[in-house]
Amino acid sequence: MESIFSFCFAVLIAPFLPVVIQKVKAFFAGKQGPPLLLNYYTLIKLLRKGSVYSTSTSFVFRMGPIIGCATSMMMLLFFPLAGAAPIFSFHGDVIILFYLMGLGRFFTILAALDTASPFEGMGAAREAFFSTLAEAAVFGILVLFFRLTGSLSFAEFFTGNNIINLIGAHTALLILVIVALYIVMLTENSRVPVDDPATHLELTMIHEVMILDHSGPDLALIELGAWFKLLFYSSFLAKIIDPFQLQNFWLNCLCFYAFVLFIYITIGTVESVTARYKMNMVPKFILTPFALVFFAIIFTMELIK
Repeated sequence: MESIFSFCFAVLIAPFLPVVIQKVKAFFAGKQGPPLLLNYYTLIKLLRKGSVYSTSTSFVFRMGPIIGCATSMMMLLFFPLAGAAPIFSFHGDVIILFYLMGLGRFFTILAALDTASPFEGMGAAREAFFSTLAEAAVFGILVLFFRLTGSLSFAEFFTGNNIINLIGAHTALLILVIVALYIVMLTENSRVPVDDPATHLELTMIHEVMILDHSGPDLALIELGAWFKLLFYSSFLAKIIDPFQLQNFWLNCLCFYAFVLFIYITIGTVESVTARYKMNMVPKFILTPFALVFFAIIFTMELIK
């Protein structure tokens, strides 16, 4: 029951947390910011509308939002949210799940290409290139965690015998992992300084330009999938940072979501004080986490010896 409650609560709170980022950015700009329930209103508004499809699109265009949202939600099913065991778990699930997330991105890219729009094709090419660079860092982190725990399961990473935690024997290594995973999170979710979700200039957009032709329920699914993915990466970071392993489930929930909220606040702060990088600088930025994780793996080899 605790696992089901954690998953349902995560699904419900996923649209709320991105508004925190907007509130933080508004605070830095001296503004009031949007209402906290803005994304719920947006979902309801989009679901009540109809979808408009171009004559150049096929069934692939309709499949993109569905598969993208479904794969992002599956990540939450296999992740130990708030200290509770995940609903589903098996050895090697991390590899399959990250490839499932790649499958969602693949269909999103296909849907963008299916529109025959040069702007969306440009955004799809950027998305494919940048995500490929970020994937190297992700699997480097998985290799490092396998060496530390001997497992390839989210449940074993954070609820097994060798729990990965910042307060432990591998603090220095995990600091490198936290920095690397934070950069990967900004990249995978198209946040500043990789992309600016608030921009409307096609020549500078990555994710937003790929969904220009989506509308109504399709756009709602895309937005919901993006919120799920951001929550997953934030939860991944929160579980590494959270030093508390309490016996009380409700206290664990409180501590866990406090750290998740803190990560969202840091995202808003980064977007307020940092400008988006030029396109030629973005690959160098994305390769930084791979270098950090690579050094962490080398240090792990020395520690094991």
